[in-house]
Amino acid sequence: MYLRHLKLLNFKNYPEAEMEFSAKINCFVGNNGCGKTNILDAIYYLSFTKSYFNSIDSQNIRHGEDLMAIHGTYVRNEKKSETLHCIVQTGQAKKFSFNKTEYQRLADHIGLFPLVMVSPYDRDLINDGSEVRRKYIDGVISQFDKEYLDHLLDYNKALAQRNMLLKQFAEQGYFDRSMLEIWDEALLQHGTHIFNKRKEFLKEFLPLFHTFFEFVSGGMELVNMEYTSQLTENSFAELLKNNTDRDKALRYTTTGIHKDDIEFRIAGYPIKKFGSQGQQKSFVVAIKLAQFEYIRLTKGFKPILLFDDVFDKLDPSRVHQILQLVSENSFGQVFITDTQPERIQSIFKQISIEHKVFEVKDHQLKQIHA
Repeated sequence: MYLRHLKLLNFKNYPEAEMEFSAKINCFVGNNGCGKTNILDAIYYLSFTKSYFNSIDSQNIRHGEDLMAIHGTYVRNEKKSETLHCIVQTGQAKKFSFNKTEYQRLADHIGLFPLVMVSPYDRDLINDGSEVRRKYIDGVISQFDKEYLDHLLDYNKALAQRNMLLKQFAEQGYFDRSMLEIWDEALLQHGTHIFNKRKEFLKEFLPLFHTFFEFVSGGMELVNMEYTSQLTENSFAELLKNNTDRDKALRYTTTGIHKDDIEFRIAGYPIKKFGSQGQQKSFVVAIKLAQFEYIRLTKGFKPILLFDDVFDKLDPSRVHQILQLVSENSFGQVFITDTQPERIQSIFKQISIEHKVFEVKDHQLKQIHA
């Protein structure tokens, strides 16, 4: 599967743009702020029905306009063409269609066009709170497991209802345990499934992560990812029951899989505190490459891979090694942004693979030779 054609209208800084891509490697070169990343974000939109960087759709419309559109044509199995269309208009519901059939539920689209984005913002996985890491794991699993996504959506709805009820009890000065237990049952049903799936996923994911970290870092450090959950040593039902008084006092649900986390460690210590910038960058790149491989093995075909300005602060040999890796047959279509066209040109003189290079300048794209 690969993206053959992309057309943009009033998306971020592009009044209009249209491009045809290589089925292998596509590079966008230009100065910072020229719009290279916005092209990758448009491709991400077509896979996930939303922006990687800004979840508020209206804020992705070009300034001064009231409508944006993203259109993509994909080729699957070298023959069949499939089209995706995303239209966002101020004050109206987002329209997203697959082969001209509009989705009634956007969640039904997730996983049909799998994609992995590698971005400088991935450092948030290390530096931010547990919610970022949970969302990441949930996003990966949801790309291949519709049942998991449904459980996750239902769990979050039940959690919101339980929290609302706890707040109402506090404001109105009464408590009805039977009403709370209705939502406890929903949390138990969906939360237990999510907990078991997260454990299963990380058990299978870890060996892939270790392999890619060794490749990216040169195999110099011992790293690990540890799943931490209140459910590991406690029954979810008992957790909810034993923490009822605390929940009443704080007016929200204090226990459950929405408190899970993943600890990232290097040499046994938290990489957030003890890892260098280079080690942290290698860590998140390895996570994303492992994500690619996991999805490829699970779905049986290659996701699209996006590299957004990830070669900064990596030495030339490491950059060459990563591009050599993604040029191999186990990887499919790759999109890359870089501020240094000479670096890209130098690499493609050494690696013989089908590719296209686009110069991005003043909201315009021009294919150049490299």
